[in-house]
Amino acid sequence: MTRLTLAALPLLALAAPFPAAAADGQMQSAVATLNDPAAQDRMADTVTALVGALMQLNVGPLAEAVARVDPESDAAYIPRDATLGEVAGHDDPYYAARLGDDVRASTRMAGHAASALAAYAPVLKDMARDMAAQWERERDAARR
Repeated sequence: MTRLTLAALPLLALAAPFPAAAADGQMQSAVATLNDPAAQDRMADTVTALVGALMQLNVGPLAEAVARVDPESDAAYIPRDATLGEVAGHDDPYYAARLGDDVRASTRMAGHAASALAAYAPVLKDMARDMAAQWERERDAARR
């Protein structure tokens, strides 16, 4: 689940609403960034490094503290030298790299989607304007 969530970050960034007054330049900048292979690599490398470091984090002392508070907890069975990766079941040394690859692929996909949205934005704006005008006409007609 975490893997899917992290891989979807670029899509979430794309889905974030742009302010109504956002200039086309901002949209084009976002599209360019998402489609830039160097930016895709930076995002993927950042996630790979962060996840790799987190998976090596020693959680044994934390588990020991939890076990002192609640001796019945599963934390009592975690070895003192256990890492987060081992406890989470992701002690595979390639896990972080695969997750980075997923982020890279998701960013490329988000770039393609952003390009399509940018291409259709003028048409969608016109459609929204037409629908709003039609709604106002219908509302006015219903009030007569």
